[in-house]
Amino acid sequence: MSVATPVENTLPEALSAARAAAAAAGLPYAGGITPQQAWALFEAGDAALVDVRSTEERKFVGHVPGSLHVAWATGTALTRNPRFTRELEAKVPKHAPVLLLCRSGKRSALAAEAAAKAGFTAVFNVLEGFEGEIDAAQHRGGSDGWRFRGLPWVQD
Repeated sequence: MSVATPVENTLPEALSAARAAAAAAGLPYAGGITPQQAWALFEAGDAALVDVRSTEERKFVGHVPGSLHVAWATGTALTRNPRFTRELEAKVPKHAPVLLLCRSGKRSALAAEAAAKAGFTAVFNVLEGFEGEIDAAQHRGGSDGWRFRGLPWVQD
């Protein structure tokens, strides 16, 4: 029998389900949620949405209006940001539900793992990412991702 923590008792149902699935899969962070779930939680004010892509990606590819930004990696070489968890903590409390979004869901999973190791207790990866997975034609956005799902986004 497991005892729920105070954070688990206050999480919306989608995040509680994601946490249970993550625990069953042995993930080192709270879990993964779909772009649709992420938008619903963010729009309702139930979670912070943090874009972990580079500044250039946000500017030239687009971003979710109102989302926060803390780059997991920077520059064209995508060099790992050594201050990521400190910068994240400066924007969101460690106990708050946090949804991390990148291009395809891979970097945000790494960022979620790092955040969990730094003491964030409710950090979730947005599956599929902003642009989605790359397809056989070497294109993104044709089968999954935030934009493919028709969720709100803007471009500078």
